[in-house]
Amino acid sequence: MTPLSPSGADPSLVQIRPACLDDVRHLCSLLAELFTQEADFAPDPERQRRGLRLILANPEAGRIYCATHSDAAIAMVAILFTVSTAEGSRAAWLEDMVVHPDWRGQRIGRRLLNHAVTEARMAGCARITLLTDGDNSRAMRLYGDAGFERSAMVPFRLKL
Repeated sequence: MTPLSPSGADPSLVQIRPACLDDVRHLCSLLAELFTQEADFAPDPERQRRGLRLILANPEAGRIYCATHSDAAIAMVAILFTVSTAEGSRAAWLEDMVVHPDWRGQRIGRRLLNHAVTEARMAGCARITLLTDGDNSRAMRLYGDAGFERSAMVPFRLKL
C-alpha cells in the first residue's frame, strides 16, 4: 500500500512514534522499498513481517519507530540492542532506515534519525553502529550530518 502523496501535505503534521503491530503492513511496504535499493538484500514480505513482529514483541531486543501521516507509516527506523565489551555498556545497531520516496527531501529522515538516537541514548546505549551501501551518498551525508563517523571496520557476514 502506498501512503498518501505528500503534494500539499504539511510535513509538520508528520508524527514520529513507536511502531505497533497495526503498522506492520505499512512497514513491510517500506522494507520492500529499502531492500530493492540495497545490494545485499531482497524483499521477502513474510520474512520482513516475521522480523518486525519479533522486534515489536520483545522491546529488550530493540525498538521500531515510524513517521506517520494520516495514520500511515511513511518512514521507519529500527534500533536493535546488544552489549559492547569495548564500551562496557549497552550499544545499538541502527537498521532499516527508510523514507518512502514520495516523502523524501522534507527532513523526515533527519527527524526520525534524531529521534532514534535520542531513544538509544535514553535506553543506556553508549554507541550506535549502522551499515549503509557504499554508493548511497545521500544516506552517508545524512548520517555524517548527524555526527556518525565512518569506521575503519569492514563488515563480514555469514548466512546461517
